[in-house]
Amino acid sequence: MSLDDILLQVESYGAKYVCVTGGEPLAQKKECLNLLARLCDHGYEVSLETGGAIATDGIDERVAVILDIKTPGSGELEKNHWENLQRLKANDEIKFVLCSREDYDWAKQLMVEHALNEKCQVIFSPVFSQVAPADLADWVLKDRLPVRMQVQLHKILWGETPGK
Repeated sequence: MSLDDILLQVESYGAKYVCVTGGEPLAQKKECLNLLARLCDHGYEVSLETGGAIATDGIDERVAVILDIKTPGSGELEKNHWENLQRLKANDEIKFVLCSREDYDWAKQLMVEHALNEKCQVIFSPVFSQVAPADLADWVLKDRLPVRMQVQLHKILWGETPGK
Protein backbone atom coordinates (compact mmCIF):
# COMPACT_ATOMS: atom_id res chain seq x y z
CA MET A 1 0.00 0.00 0.00
CA SER A 2 1.44 3.37 -0.98
CA LEU A 3 1.55 6.42 1.30
CA ASP A 4 -1.14 8.03 -0.85
CA ASP A 5 -3.34 4.94 -0.40
CA ILE A 6 -2.81 5.04 3.37
CA LEU A 7 -3.70 8.74 3.49
CA LEU A 8 -6.88 8.08 1.49
CA GLN A 9 -7.82 5.26 3.87
CA VAL A 10 -7.20 7.47 6.92
CA GLU A 11 -9.23 10.27 5.35
CA SER A 12 -12.15 7.89 4.78
CA TYR A 13 -12.53 7.47 8.56
CA GLY A 14 -13.06 11.17 9.19
CA ALA A 15 -10.66 11.05 12.15
CA LYS A 16 -8.66 14.02 13.37
CA TYR A 17 -6.22 11.98 15.46
CA VAL A 18 -4.03 9.17 14.11
CA CYS A 19 -1.91 6.82 16.22
CA VAL A 20 0.73 4.84 14.33
CA THR A 21 1.28 1.60 16.25
CA GLY A 22 1.23 -2.15 15.91
CA GLY A 23 4.28 -4.32 15.97
CA GLU A 24 7.14 -1.83 15.89
CA PRO A 25 6.47 0.97 13.39
CA LEU A 26 10.09 2.12 13.48
CA ALA A 27 11.22 -1.29 12.18
CA GLN A 28 10.41 0.28 8.81
CA LYS A 29 11.95 3.57 9.88
CA LYS A 30 12.27 5.44 6.58
CA GLU A 31 8.72 4.60 5.52
CA CYS A 32 7.37 5.28 9.00
CA LEU A 33 9.04 8.71 9.21
CA ASN A 34 7.61 9.62 5.80
CA LEU A 35 4.13 8.49 6.86
CA LEU A 36 4.27 10.47 10.11
CA ALA A 37 5.35 13.66 8.32
CA ARG A 38 2.71 13.26 5.62
CA LEU A 39 -0.02 12.73 8.22
CA CYS A 40 1.07 15.91 10.01
CA ASP A 41 1.21 17.81 6.71
CA HIS A 42 -2.40 16.79 6.09
CA GLY A 43 -3.47 18.35 9.40
CA TYR A 44 -3.84 15.27 11.56
CA GLU A 45 -2.84 15.19 15.20
CA VAL A 46 -0.37 12.30 15.16
CA SER A 47 1.20 10.02 17.74
CA LEU A 48 3.61 7.12 17.42
CA GLU A 49 3.71 4.20 19.86
CA THR A 50 7.13 2.58 19.95
CA GLY A 51 8.64 -0.22 22.01
CA GLY A 52 11.73 1.89 22.64
CA ALA A 53 14.32 -0.45 21.11
CA ILE A 54 14.93 1.74 18.04
CA ALA A 55 16.23 5.30 18.05
CA THR A 56 13.52 7.94 17.81
CA ASP A 57 15.76 10.40 15.97
CA GLY A 58 14.30 11.88 12.79
CA ILE A 59 10.68 11.81 13.95
CA ASP A 60 8.79 14.94 12.94
CA GLU A 61 8.61 17.34 15.90
CA ARG A 62 4.83 17.58 15.48
CA VAL A 63 4.42 13.89 16.37
CA ALA A 64 3.79 12.88 19.98
CA VAL A 65 5.96 9.87 20.82
CA ILE A 66 4.63 7.28 23.27
CA LEU A 67 7.80 5.53 24.37
CA ASP A 68 7.74 2.19 26.17
CA ILE A 69 10.53 1.60 28.66
CA LYS A 70 11.12 -2.11 29.17
CA THR A 71 11.38 -3.05 32.84
CA PRO A 72 13.56 -5.78 34.40
CA GLY A 73 10.52 -8.02 34.82
CA SER A 74 9.80 -7.89 31.09
CA GLY A 75 13.01 -9.78 30.33
CA GLU A 76 13.74 -7.14 27.67
CA LEU A 77 15.63 -4.52 29.67
CA GLU A 78 18.64 -4.72 27.35
CA LYS A 79 16.46 -3.65 24.39
CA ASN A 80 15.91 -0.11 25.71
CA HIS A 81 17.53 2.53 23.52
CA TRP A 82 18.42 4.87 26.38
CA GLU A 83 19.32 7.82 24.14
CA ASN A 84 15.59 8.13 23.39
CA LEU A 85 15.14 9.68 26.84
CA GLN A 86 17.18 12.69 25.70
CA ARG A 87 14.83 13.31 22.75
CA LEU A 88 11.64 13.58 24.82
CA LYS A 89 9.38 16.57 24.25
CA ALA A 90 6.61 18.00 26.44
CA ASN A 91 3.86 16.39 24.32
CA ASP A 92 5.46 12.92 24.47
CA GLU A 93 4.65 10.15 26.96
CA ILE A 94 6.72 7.45 28.63
CA LYS A 95 4.97 4.21 29.48
CA PHE A 96 6.19 1.62 31.98
CA VAL A 97 4.29 -1.70 31.91
CA LEU A 98 4.97 -3.11 35.36
CA CYS A 99 5.27 -6.84 36.08
CA SER A 100 5.83 -6.57 39.86
CA ARG A 101 6.52 -4.35 42.85
CA GLU A 102 10.22 -4.61 41.94
CA ASP A 103 9.45 -3.17 38.49
CA TYR A 104 7.50 -0.37 40.16
CA ASP A 105 10.43 0.51 42.43
CA TRP A 106 12.84 0.35 39.47
CA ALA A 107 10.62 2.60 37.32
CA LYS A 108 10.16 5.05 40.18
CA GLN A 109 13.95 5.30 40.60
CA LEU A 110 14.52 5.77 36.86
CA MET A 111 11.84 8.45 36.78
CA VAL A 112 13.58 10.35 39.58
CA GLU A 113 17.13 9.91 38.20
CA HIS A 114 16.15 11.29 34.80
CA ALA A 115 13.47 13.77 35.99
CA LEU A 116 11.15 12.13 33.48
CA ASN A 117 7.97 13.67 34.85
CA GLU A 118 9.49 17.11 34.23
CA LYS A 119 10.05 16.26 30.56
CA CYS A 120 6.70 14.68 29.69
CA GLN A 121 3.76 12.64 30.98
CA VAL A 122 4.74 9.37 32.68
CA ILE A 123 2.34 6.43 32.62
CA PHE A 124 2.44 3.36 34.87
CA SER A 125 0.45 0.36 33.71
CA PRO A 126 0.08 -2.98 35.53
CA VAL A 127 0.63 -6.17 33.54
CA PHE A 128 -2.72 -7.91 33.27
CA SER A 129 -3.04 -10.76 35.81
CA GLN A 130 0.39 -10.02 37.37
CA VAL A 131 -0.12 -6.74 39.23
CA ALA A 132 -3.53 -5.82 40.59
CA PRO A 133 -4.53 -2.34 39.40
CA ALA A 134 -5.67 -1.49 42.94
CA ASP A 135 -2.23 -2.40 44.30
CA LEU A 136 -0.50 -0.17 41.76
CA ALA A 137 -2.90 2.66 42.58
CA ASP A 138 -2.10 2.26 46.29
CA TRP A 139 1.67 2.37 45.62
CA VAL A 140 1.34 5.47 43.45
CA LEU A 141 -0.83 7.26 45.99
CA LYS A 142 1.38 6.29 48.94
CA ASP A 143 4.49 7.56 47.12
CA ARG A 144 2.64 10.60 45.71
CA LEU A 145 4.08 9.92 42.28
CA PRO A 146 3.28 12.43 39.53
CA VAL A 147 2.24 9.71 37.08
CA ARG A 148 -0.88 8.73 35.22
CA MET A 149 -2.08 5.18 35.70
CA GLN A 150 -3.42 3.16 32.81
CA VAL A 151 -4.77 -0.38 32.58
CA GLN A 152 -4.38 -2.64 29.56
CA LEU A 153 -7.92 -2.10 28.29
CA HIS A 154 -7.58 -4.63 25.46
CA LYS A 155 -6.80 -7.30 28.08
CA ILE A 156 -9.82 -6.34 30.17
CA LEU A 157 -12.08 -6.50 27.11
CA TRP A 158 -10.68 -9.62 25.43
CA GLY A 159 -8.34 -11.24 27.96
CA GLU A 160 -5.38 -13.19 26.66
CA THR A 161 -7.06 -13.99 23.31
CA PRO A 162 -4.44 -13.73 20.53
CA GLY A 163 -5.18 -11.22 17.80
CA LYS A 164 -7.38 -9.00 19.90
